[in-house]
Amino acid sequence: MAPRILMMDSPLSDMPTAREMAPSGLEMIVAPFGSEAFRAALPGADFLVGFGNRAIDAGFYAAAPRLKLFQLLSAGYDTVDIEAARGAGIPVCNNGGANSTAVSEHAMMLMMAVCRRLVWQHESVVSGRWRGNDPGSTRLFELRDKVLGIVGLGTIGRKVARLANAFGMRVQYYDIRRISEAEEDALGVRFALLGELLRSSDIVSLHVPLAPASKHLIGAAELASMKPGAYLVNTSRGPVVDEPALIAALEAGTIAGAGLDVFDQEPPPADNPLFKLKNVVLTPHYAGPTWDNQRARFRNAFDNCQRVARGERPLWIIPELQ
Repeated sequence: MAPRILMMDSPLSDMPTAREMAPSGLEMIVAPFGSEAFRAALPGADFLVGFGNRAIDAGFYAAAPRLKLFQLLSAGYDTVDIEAARGAGIPVCNNGGANSTAVSEHAMMLMMAVCRRLVWQHESVVSGRWRGNDPGSTRLFELRDKVLGIVGLGTIGRKVARLANAFGMRVQYYDIRRISEAEEDALGVRFALLGELLRSSDIVSLHVPLAPASKHLIGAAELASMKPGAYLVNTSRGPVVDEPALIAALEAGTIAGAGLDVFDQEPPPADNPLFKLKNVVLTPHYAGPTWDNQRARFRNAFDNCQRVARGERPLWIIPELQ
C-alpha cells in the first residue's frame, strides 16, 4: 500500500493545483477536516497536510496510528496542540517560508496605506470630496528616512528589512535570537532592546509567532512609550497586541495609526470599535495566501512528505518540537 497523504480541503487552498503537484508514489485523499470522508481516511494516513486545529488533540493522534508528519500550509502554528503532538511523537512543520514574500509585501503595503491615508483618499474621491476639500489639514508621510522597528527577525522579518532598505528606511530590530554583527551589516539592520525600539521607531512592524511569551507583547505601557506620530503594523497574530489597549491608544491619539491584518477574534464581531476609527487600515488575515504562493506551499509540503517517506528528517519542524 502506497504511503497516504490526507489533505484538508480548505477555501485557502487551490485543490486542483494540489492534485496536479501531488507526488507520484504517494496516494492523496482530499477531504474537509472532520468530514465523514476525512474520518474514514484518518486511520490509514501517513501524512496530514493542512492548517492547525485545536481538535487535533491526543485522541485525534490515537485514531491515526500510521501518522508520521503533520505538515502545515501556514507559517503560524498557534492553533496546534503542541503537547498532543509531542506526546504522540509526531513532528509538526510549518510551510518553510512559502508565504514570506506575500506577508512582507503586505506589511509594506499597510505601512504605506496608513502613512499616506490611502483609505481616506479613496473615500474622498468616490464621495466627491476632492482631496477631502481641506488639503491644508492633511498630513501624509513618506517612508524614506523613517525608522522602522521590526519585532521578530525571522524569515518574514528579514524580508521586510530588505524591502524597507529599498525604500530608504533606517531599520532596527528586536528578537530573542540576535544575529551577528556581520549579518546585521549584510541585512542593513541594528539590534535594539524592545523598549528602545518602541520609543525610537516611526513605524513598528510585528513578526513574531503567537506563544505564551508573546501574548500581549504590545500592551498599554508599550503603546504609551511609542512616539505620538508612530504607526503600528501587525501581520503576525492578533493576540500579540492587547486589542482594547490599542483601540484606546488610537482613540486618544497616543499613536498616529495602525495597519492590522489580524485580530483578537477572527472574524472580528460587527461591533468591533476598530471599524469606526479613521486612523486604521484593516485587512482580513489575508497577508499570507496569494495565488503566487499556492504552488510554493504545496511544493514544500509534498517535499517534506517525500522526505519522511524516505526515512529522512523533515524540514521546518516548529521550534517547540525540535
